[in-house]
Parts: sequence; C-alpha cells; structure tokens
Amino acid sequence: MAKQKRDAAATQSKIMQNAMELFAKKGFEGVSVDEVAAASEINKAMIFYYFKNKAGLYEAVMQGVLEAMYKEIVEADKCCQSTLGELKAFITTYASFAKRYPYFPPLFLRELSDNSAHLPELMFESMKKLFVLLSGILQKGEKEGLFKDVIPMIVHFMIIGTINLYVTTDTLRKKAENEDGLDTCGSCEIDEVSEYIYKKILLMLEVDDEKNICRS
Repeated sequence: MAKQKRDAAATQSKIMQNAMELFAKKGFEGVSVDEVAAASEINKAMIFYYFKNKAGLYEAVMQGVLEAMYKEIVEADKCCQSTLGELKAFITTYASFAKRYPYFPPLFLRELSDNSAHLPELMFESMKKLFVLLSGILQKGEKEGLFKDVIPMIVHFMIIGTINLYVTTDTLRKKAENEDGLDTCGSCEIDEVSEYIYKKILLMLEVDDEKNICRS
C-alpha cells in the first residue's frame, strides 16, 4: 500500500510539472489533456482520475506552487530576528523559489495578462495570502519607525513583478547580451538580483540599512 501511495504521488507530481511547462508556453486554452498525457508518458485517463478535468489540473498546478511558496516564505520569516530580516527573507525566498520552478513565473504572468480568466477561487486565495504576508511585514516596519510612506501593493508589485519578469526573460536577456553586448544582467545570479531589489526597496522606504542591521 505504501508503495502504491508513493507511485501515485510521483505520477501526480510528474503530471503537474509537465502541465506547468505546457500551460506556461501555451496558456490554458492552448493545452490539451492529450498533450499533458503524452509529455508525462501516461494514459490520459489517469489525469481525469487524479484531477477530474483540465480545469482541475490547472488549479492543482497553480495552487500547489503558490501554497508551497507561501509555506517556504513563512518558514524563512520565522528564522528572522528583525522586521528587515523578514522583508529580506520574503524577497530572497520568493526569488529562489521562482528560479527553482522557472515555468511558474511565465505561467503566473500569462494568467494575469488574460485578466485572470482561468483564476480558480482557491488560487486567488493563495495569491492573496502572499500579499497579506508581505503587507504585514511592511505595516509592522512602519509602526516600528523603520519604513516611511508605505504602499504595500506597490512594493508587492515591485518584488513579485521584477522577479517574475527576470526569470521569464532569461533566454531573451542572454541573447541580447551575447548578440548586442547589452547589459541585460544575463549572467546575474538570482541572489544578486534579490539583494539588489532588497536594497532599492530600503532606499525607497527611506531605511538606513547601516543603522538597521538585518539579522536573519
């Protein structure tokens, strides 16, 4: 029985990974259950068995990644000893996660560009939890006198939007850098990018990082 459970979990994970890649490239409407089944090397009946239909698969893919990301950020924040540490952990953990799952950022951006046409309610709640988490950190920092003139949604867009676009445009940026010699941060590591975002947000929120050492 234990082996069957492990095999089922592995199969579902494989299906979701391939579905994420296909949805990111073609969008919800452009992907068929047959394509996902072929990429996963399984009978499509298994997809219907585990996820009921394509909409159920899409919801499982998006919610699964968002929930995993949320839990990882929460765990990272627990290890911090300061509000600045929590902010930095939010940024670096999101960036690391997006880099680890490179098909998620374009899928996320595609969903938003479609005016959230296929956004399941559970996925919306998962997205909202990420914003609430960041908003709480920023509001706490404002009460502590660390941050000034905070508009949480704008800061959220700056973090999430920048990282998602950075990961999504990886191939294009490297091509422009190689062919035209443009500085597109083609060789930048994800931790460099997250550190840069963190420092610029501190400047925007008028934080003197030298006087407010971020301990994590």
